[in-house]
Amino acid sequence: MICSICGGAAFSFKEVLWPELVAAWGLSAEETAYVNRQQGCACQGCGANLRIVALGAAIRDALRTSRTMRELGGDPRLASLRILDINGAEAISAALAALPGYVRGDFPEVDMEALPYPDASFDLLIHSDTLEHVPHPIRGLEECRRVLAPGGRLCFTVPVIVGRMTRGREGLPKSWHGNSAAHPDDFLVRTEYGADAWTQVMRAGFGHVAIHQVDYPAATAMSAWDD
Repeated sequence: MICSICGGAAFSFKEVLWPELVAAWGLSAEETAYVNRQQGCACQGCGANLRIVALGAAIRDALRTSRTMRELGGDPRLASLRILDINGAEAISAALAALPGYVRGDFPEVDMEALPYPDASFDLLIHSDTLEHVPHPIRGLEECRRVLAPGGRLCFTVPVIVGRMTRGREGLPKSWHGNSAAHPDDFLVRTEYGADAWTQVMRAGFGHVAIHQVDYPAATAMSAWDD
């Protein structure tokens, strides 16, 4: 496996899930293992975990480039690219920020259900493990589609448990990603994504959706676009 961020081929691993989250999600041993791999297996060269590496692969495909994320700033074809980065994605954000058309907007300060940007104002929109925290995720995807220019691409990740179907957590005990005491709202999980996660993209009106994998089922990313 080659890192889409820096081109490195050496990866290290540590477990990142904690018992309370495993119990709240009802994860099996197999599911726990691949979610741990997604979040805890990281490139030794740049520190990007497999989730970020998968997102980088989706972005490279969208931009039709073989360059690593770190090399994109030197690509003259991308000088006019208008990019919206919602919430940031570690090493990817650092690389894209070198391009003149880069805009950062952090959720929840930037409302994904009512993005404060004009129609058709970006060529590339990215977000990573953010949509599951949005109260009405299809509305968030509709907003992503609205602000994309013709031919633009949305590239994103959500945490997916592939043996299940997507469900909302309304009526269930609250579950957070991260420290609930420090971030009581930011990391509250509204949606648990399953194998049908891609259908929300279609319900939001996109004409096309693709799933990119670098280490199935641990590391996948989606992209969406219209003709």
